Amino acid sequence: MVVLAIGGVAWVFLYPILSGEKAAERRMASVTRAEPAAARPTRAAQKSRREQVEGSLKQLEARQKTAKRVPLSVRIAQAGLEWSTRRFMMTAAALGAVFFLVPLIFGIGILQSLGLGFAAGFGVPFWLLSFLKKRREAKFLHAFPDAVDVIVRGIKAGLPLLDSLKLIASEANEPVRSEIRTIIDTQTVGIPLGEACLKLYERMPLPEANFFGIVISIQQRAGGNLSEALGNLSRVLRDRKKMKAKIRAMSQEAKASAGIIGALPIAVMTLVYITSPDYISLLWTESLGRMMLLCSAVWMSMGIFVMRKMINFDF
Repeated sequence: MVVLAIGGVAWVFLYPILSGEKAAERRMASVTRAEPAAARPTRAAQKSRREQVEGSLKQLEARQKTAKRVPLSVRIAQAGLEWSTRRFMMTAAALGAVFFLVPLIFGIGILQSLGLGFAAGFGVPFWLLSFLKKRREAKFLHAFPDAVDVIVRGIKAGLPLLDSLKLIASEANEPVRSEIRTIIDTQTVGIPLGEACLKLYERMPLPEANFFGIVISIQQRAGGNLSEALGNLSRVLRDRKKMKAKIRAMSQEAKASAGIIGALPIAVMTLVYITSPDYISLLWTESLGRMMLLCSAVWMSMGIFVMRKMINFDF
């Protein structure tokens, strides 16, 4: 019994030491204690990168909030015209003078001629500028997701970002090609690539262009997987494109109704003038009729603007 007791005590206390179990336990305990210490630098690095990204976003938001009114030269560039501000103003003044003098020569009153000249000099040029700008933005949105996909495939293939941009500047459709070429030219004169991409939003004021500039700028400052970030951006751009197409299809019925309602008074007036001109001519020969026409035009314009506001979805 004494021998068995001594053997049992020796098995319990001496065997773990002689077999190395105690050393293994101490090693496992040291590894377990060292794991949080090894994880601290990773958490610190993640926190630092998050702070850098947040700081970059705050700087970009502050810069956009402090942006002043868009000058006329920038609006002309956004429309895709290569005119100077002086040429645009001279063209608008000449157009206004023509539409003022020609009706005045044909015997129309001076007030009506002034109204036509003012509308032709200040309304038509800026409306045309806005129309060209929207048409150019639509073309840019149509081709921009494909350009971002080309950049993603180029980066995954091992090309630098600048070389991928040069590929787009030589192969893409307008206006993406000219805008990317402007980014490359801006970067060539010494401006960082992130800042050059941010300036794309000034020439093409679209959320998609702003997203692209923010992604490139943050990657240049804080690092990260650029191909993954641009791949996510491409997916977002295509989803926004699909959403716009869906909204356009859903609002087409309301747009058709607004067009019919807006054209109905003009069509009725034309038909009445064809059938009985003496009956409807009182609207522009008498002062009360002209006042009624003016009030009707104001009310119809208000209705059209309200319907346009109801079917115009911004997201």
